[in-house]
Amino acid sequence: MDKTDNYTVADIKLAESGSLRVDWARARMPVLSALREEALKTKPLAGMRVAGCLHVTKETAVLIETIAAAGAEISWSGCNPLSTQDDVAAWLASEGYSVHAWHGQSTEDFYWCIDKTLEFKPTLTLDDGADLIVRVHGEKSEYAAGVIGGTEETTTGVHRLRAMGDAGDLKYPVIAVNDAITKWDFDNVYGTGQSTIDGILRATSVLIAGKTFVVAGYGHCGRGLAMRAKGMGANVIITEIDPLPALRAVMDGFRVMPMDEAAPLGDIFCTATGMKDVIVDRHFASMKEGAIISNTGHYDCEINIEQLQAMSTSERTIRENNVEYTLPDGRRIFILADGRLVNLAAAEGHPSEVMDMSFANQYLALCRLAKEGESLGPIVYDISLEQDQGLAKTKLATLGFEIDVLTADQVAYLSDYTAGT
Repeated sequence: MDKTDNYTVADIKLAESGSLRVDWARARMPVLSALREEALKTKPLAGMRVAGCLHVTKETAVLIETIAAAGAEISWSGCNPLSTQDDVAAWLASEGYSVHAWHGQSTEDFYWCIDKTLEFKPTLTLDDGADLIVRVHGEKSEYAAGVIGGTEETTTGVHRLRAMGDAGDLKYPVIAVNDAITKWDFDNVYGTGQSTIDGILRATSVLIAGKTFVVAGYGHCGRGLAMRAKGMGANVIITEIDPLPALRAVMDGFRVMPMDEAAPLGDIFCTATGMKDVIVDRHFASMKEGAIISNTGHYDCEINIEQLQAMSTSERTIRENNVEYTLPDGRRIFILADGRLVNLAAAEGHPSEVMDMSFANQYLALCRLAKEGESLGPIVYDISLEQDQGLAKTKLATLGFEIDVLTADQVAYLSDYTAGT
């Protein structure tokens, strides 16, 4: 471990490798690059201190340098014990950024890193999962008064923060970046789908084609994963608690059933729900020999690994991010990435191209809070439709596509309620 007052990383000598990764990501994030060039001129975050708690990946590094280009001071920690790319953390540290993150943290390490990012008394927070924001509202509440606003990246975090807002416990405004259309219809669907399959393959190297692939949850993330698994030849089963996404899954051509019925059928399982105890002891008891279980939801509570450990006669690590549990009857069950985000713990997270829009939304949300945060109430706010549409238009342009524009007559027609047959 390499540690100074400014950073805590696994190995500062990995910085050169991290630099190459960040170069790769930067070249594939044109929207954020354009915003960064503008930020160098206008400095919309001048005087702000941003505490970030978000996966330390090559894409996050591009976001960090954009926030810095806008004039802000930065301190950063990872939002998952297994998601930090150590070479990227080393590069950030070598560039002078305050970063406290490494792969393979304990729970104690994880919160120590968050607390370190808060020591410079942030005026803005940026979160993925709401652990930092909850920390500011609890054990580190002395920092709350200085914060004028925050942003939240993921579904689980937004749920937590809306609950805090409804209870009247939220102390400053938070913008739900996750709920932007340019985030959840792209990052969550295409990013999660591709990167989760990537993580499962890196941890197992199994053939997807012909397997029965059980996806728990058919929200944006589960839908993207089901789409990718089907595209690779899997027979996909969806489990759900909500009749609306369950019906959508049926109409999309998938079998839908309770987990109790899916457990004996699945070869590969992946949870994407944000809920605890999605797969528990009774499911393990009915699974077939060699079942592979993973999670792509934010927390590691979706698979009850403690119950599996209690049921097992032995466990051993078969390969990186792949642990074999043997049951009394000899059946083996394999848990990937310790039940944490398999796409980040066993792979590299979402591709740069979709994170381009998500992180552009993060940056723009911080700029809005720097300007308006002190006048906003302590609730959760959405990204505006104008911002969503503007980012989508910019992204289309970087991909070489154009769209039609309404004529003046067509604009008038939209609001002409007398028009008919």
